[in-house]
Amino acid sequence: MLDSEVRRWSAMTCEQLISELHNLQAYEVELDSKKYQVEVELLENTDKYVHVLVAVDDGSLPASISPLSNTFICSKPQHSPISADARLRPG
Repeated sequence: MLDSEVRRWSAMTCEQLISELHNLQAYEVELDSKKYQVEVELLENTDKYVHVLVAVDDGSLPASISPLSNTFICSKPQHSPISADARLRPG
């Protein structure tokens, strides 16, 4: 379950993640008639990347106290500045 949720969220662009995760996302999913609690949180939003936490538990103790979790990094596109000289030179 954790792997599929990480795949789902990590497939999004950085812009989508920032938009979706302006607040903690907590929801329930069902797999094989078993319910799981999922929490997804934006940990960092820097100029270069977005860092996201995905945590899953089945609602039981002690799993809900220390859920299975994973994080991933979404790198933002880096634009290299073009100097005025480079733009004026013929190609």
